[in-house]
Amino acid sequence: MKLLNTLVVSVAALVSFSVSAQETIRLGNLRFAHYGAISYLKELAPKCGFKIEERMFAKGLDIVPAIIAGEIDLAASAADAAVAGRAAGAPIFAVAGFAKGGARVVVGKDSGIKSVQQFKGKKVGVARGGAQELLLVAELAKYNLTWSDQPGKDVQIVYLPFTDLNQALMQKQIDAMVQSEPQASQALNLNWGVELLKPYDTPLGEPIRALVMTEKLYANKPLAEKLMKCFVQSTKLFMDDPKLAENYVRASMFKNQISSDDYQDAIGNSPFSYDLSVEHIQLTTDMMVKYGVGKLSNPPVAKDWVKLDLLDNAKKSLGVK
Repeated sequence: MKLLNTLVVSVAALVSFSVSAQETIRLGNLRFAHYGAISYLKELAPKCGFKIEERMFAKGLDIVPAIIAGEIDLAASAADAAVAGRAAGAPIFAVAGFAKGGARVVVGKDSGIKSVQQFKGKKVGVARGGAQELLLVAELAKYNLTWSDQPGKDVQIVYLPFTDLNQALMQKQIDAMVQSEPQASQALNLNWGVELLKPYDTPLGEPIRALVMTEKLYANKPLAEKLMKCFVQSTKLFMDDPKLAENYVRASMFKNQISSDDYQDAIGNSPFSYDLSVEHIQLTTDMMVKYGVGKLSNPPVAKDWVKLDLLDNAKKSLGVK
């Protein structure tokens, strides 16, 4: 009996040590519908052999100082925010994509605007430093419109947080906006505005959201490999079980502040994905330089910091195409 008790205590101690010894990955994330599978990582992580501590930020660029300060190991953001972060000295590698699209051009319901050309003389709202800013200026350039955040150009850009854009449109402080999901779908469903277009008809195409990790985490191959397998599993789960994905995003991320219609419309415009390419990151970088988005003094070369080996190996090991 004494031996049995000793064995029970020993096993309990080993289990306790195993749980406490699990490595922790500090995740920087954003509160958007298409970031749901990234947020769900913290639910799957214990089964994958590590822990996730999630910290929400207002926009992707806000995560960069935390990475540089050594407070974040893994981050989800638009590709342009990742590029700006790398250019600013953040020691990161882009290791996967997790969603594509995710933006709409929405005009005021009484604005009478029927085309981007009619933005001349108007105020257009957008969040600074997000994919939406690059999409907006690419659209304006396509139609040879000039822009500034000051009066005097064809279009006056009004920079506002994502959370304030819908209200600004509703109150007619701006004539149009380029908004992320699910806020864009919410503005449509609440009849605050109407969709003009999905801004994917420029050379950039559909923007890809990028998962980045620190060089330090990437160098810890056993942990990085476990993380990437968990990411692929989380994403596949959200693809295969749309109801689980919706319930998690609406209840856990948005505290039921968005409707089922808001979520469905949002994900219809920003499907979950795994993939990223060196070419897309390089094109994003080139367009940022061309249009002055992010003010890149030292643009990074995509092939130097886009590392897709972990993703490729994880997909192969899990039989995911």
